[in-house]
Amino acid sequence: MDRRRVIIMGAAGRDFHNFNVYFRDKEEYEVVAFTATQIPDISGRRYPSELAGSLYPNGIPIYPEENLSKLIKEYNVDDVVFAYSDVPYDYVMEKSAIVNAAGANFILLGPKSTMIKSRKPVIAICAVRTGCGKSQVSRAVFKILREKGFKVASIRHPMPYDPDLTTQISQRFASYEDLDRYNCTIEEREEYEPYINMDGIIYAGVDYGRILREAEEEADIIIWDGGNNDFSFYKHDMLITLADPHRPGHELSYYPGSVNTLSADIIIINKVNTARREDIEKVRSNIEKVNPSARIIEGISTVFAEDGDKIRDKRVLVIEDGPTVTHGSMPYGAGTVAANEYHAKEIVDPRPFAVGSIKETFEKYKHLLKVLPAMGYGRKQMQDLEETINRADVDLVVSGTPIDLNRVIKPNKPIIRVRYDVGEETLKQLREIVDEFIDKHVIKR
Repeated sequence: MDRRRVIIMGAAGRDFHNFNVYFRDKEEYEVVAFTATQIPDISGRRYPSELAGSLYPNGIPIYPEENLSKLIKEYNVDDVVFAYSDVPYDYVMEKSAIVNAAGANFILLGPKSTMIKSRKPVIAICAVRTGCGKSQVSRAVFKILREKGFKVASIRHPMPYDPDLTTQISQRFASYEDLDRYNCTIEEREEYEPYINMDGIIYAGVDYGRILREAEEEADIIIWDGGNNDFSFYKHDMLITLADPHRPGHELSYYPGSVNTLSADIIIINKVNTARREDIEKVRSNIEKVNPSARIIEGISTVFAEDGDKIRDKRVLVIEDGPTVTHGSMPYGAGTVAANEYHAKEIVDPRPFAVGSIKETFEKYKHLLKVLPAMGYGRKQMQDLEETINRADVDLVVSGTPIDLNRVIKPNKPIIRVRYDVGEETLKQLREIVDEFIDKHVIKR
């Protein structure tokens, strides 16, 4: 039998999942390679045989995406599967043209081919772009369900950044020791640490079939805590999608976030307390045109700083969540909002102090002017972040990243942490939504 030869384009997340659930044990396909982009230092690895299965005793190589055309011809590839997120429509079609010009088919696998069915009720929380606030909503829903007496487990979109993927097949995070045991990067800690702070449980890893089976053993209800603007890996009983009025129009023009716009049961236009009314209404109008049956909520995202009074009249360096301000294309985040609200004397441009990979990040994302992205995809990048902070000529640091940076780096100046959470009115609406979900999907089971 001639096997169809396949390359999967990815960023160490959706690509591995699509392979696991669609290609792994099918003899009619041969996945000859993955390509990697977006995330630093993930090419050059191999998808190991322990994960790839019996058809791939030597594993599968992972190459840089810039080699794609050459790889298609070298391996005589039939199909190329696009499997990463948070990109504009024209970017997707540019990649399609490159693939087609090299002779292969360009494929997007959808929910029917990639979603896994759970034995337990599933609430999926996704977004139209990275940085919309889905994690704070996920945690709020987690708390509401737990207060009602349910055992809850969140499962996070993958971030397998450690070079040894066999250590990340299925990960359960319930303590700070778990973060160290799994050698977590800053990006991973940003998602897992807030759950640990509230005595919660969150799973992640590479094999989302195995992860689901393990989570089902200890939970009554599963929350899919989405990453970037990807759609859920699990078949959901309710989909909540977050939209961002600071980026109006993106709910219709970014892939696969627009899938979440079209599919949502509930759409939260988040951060309305810091957005312009005309932008909020533009997002609402766009949603109503393409998904008129969705329930639309205007969400409030509150920002507050620990020891915020220390910010007043200081020259500050603002650190923001890395993905939000890099490929998420936001020029600022919660750190900037807090620095202004607490009357910083000046937000200092970090670019003159940047070193190594941080300097390269500024060269790539030229819209970043007065924010330092909390890049930390590996130990070397964390060291570059630490040196950049230490070189900065400022009085203190205002950190909008969800984690305590002092746990992973050693800055030579004080860090004021900024917290952001769901506002009280939005929390009230989420309680109503959860009650309706329980009545419909839990009580009857």
